[in-house]
Amino acid sequence: MTSFLSLLPAVSARPIPSAFSLTRPVIQTPSTLHFKNHRLAVTFSYAEAGINADSTSNTIDVVADVKSERIVVLGGNGFVGSAICKAAVSRGIEVISLSRSGRPTYSDAWVDQVTWIAGDVFYVNWDEVLVGATTVVSTLGGFGSDEQMKRINGEANVVAVNAAKEYGIPKFILISVHDYNLPSFLLSSGYFTGKRKAESEVLSKYPSSGIVLRPAFIYGKRRVDGFELPLDLVGEPAEKVLRAIENFTKPLSSLPASDLLLAPPVSVEDVALAVINGVTDDDFFGIFTIDQIKEAANKIRV
Repeated sequence: MTSFLSLLPAVSARPIPSAFSLTRPVIQTPSTLHFKNHRLAVTFSYAEAGINADSTSNTIDVVADVKSERIVVLGGNGFVGSAICKAAVSRGIEVISLSRSGRPTYSDAWVDQVTWIAGDVFYVNWDEVLVGATTVVSTLGGFGSDEQMKRINGEANVVAVNAAKEYGIPKFILISVHDYNLPSFLLSSGYFTGKRKAESEVLSKYPSSGIVLRPAFIYGKRRVDGFELPLDLVGEPAEKVLRAIENFTKPLSSLPASDLLLAPPVSVEDVALAVINGVTDDDFFGIFTIDQIKEAANKIRV
C-alpha cells in the first residue's frame, strides 16, 4: 500500500528571508534637535546593532517651520508703530513694544497680544527688551529744536542699533524719510541729519540684514489725545492722483524740492506690511524707496 506521505510533493528547506531575521536588531538612537534660520530640524538615526550610532546611513531628516519670530518695536504705540504691531500679531509674530508711554489708552483686540514696556531708549534695561528677539524695528523720530531733532531722530536710533548689535539681534529695520529732492541747505537741518545718521549706523552695523524704509507722507487713521485724525481722506486720493499722472510729472523730478508736491503719499498699512516682509524675508535688506515699499507690501498681501 502506497504511503500517504509519498503522494505529497517534495518541499525543499529555504532560509528565512533576511527581512524577517531576528538577529542583529535595529536600534533607534535618540533624536537630535537643532535650529537653522529659525526653523526646527529633527534628525533621527537608525543603526544596526554593533554599528556606530553616528553612521550616516539610514538617516531621516524632518524640517518643519515653527513660530519663532519675535520683534521689538521702538515707539510701538505711535501712529506707525501701532500699525506695525497690529500687522505683526495678525500674522502670528510675537511683539514687544518699547515706548515712553507704554500701553495705549485705547482698547483693541490686537493690543492684548502685544507686550508693552514703558521706557526710554537712553535709559532702558535692554535685558528686559531684547533677549530672544529676532528683529528690532525703530519708528523713533520727531520734531522740535534742531538739537532735539538730532537727538531723537539720530542719537536715539544709534543707541538702539548698537544695543541690538551687542545682543546679537539678526536684523534691524529703521523707518526713515524720503529726502524730497531738497537742496542741501535744507537737508542739513536736525531732522534730516539725524535720520541720515541713524541710516548710516544701521547699514554699517547690519550690512547684509539692515533695512531702511524711506516713505514720503504717511497717511491713515491717526489717534491723537483720544481723537482720530482721518489722514487717509487726504493721503489716499493724493496718492491715486499722483500715481496716475507720474508719467507726465517725471521730467519735473529733477527740480529742487519738487517731491514736496510730486512724491506719492504712502499708507501706514503699506509701511507696516513692508516691515513684515523685511522680518520674514532674509533677502530683503538695504534702502527702500517709496515704490519699493509699495512692492514689498504687495508681496505680503499676496
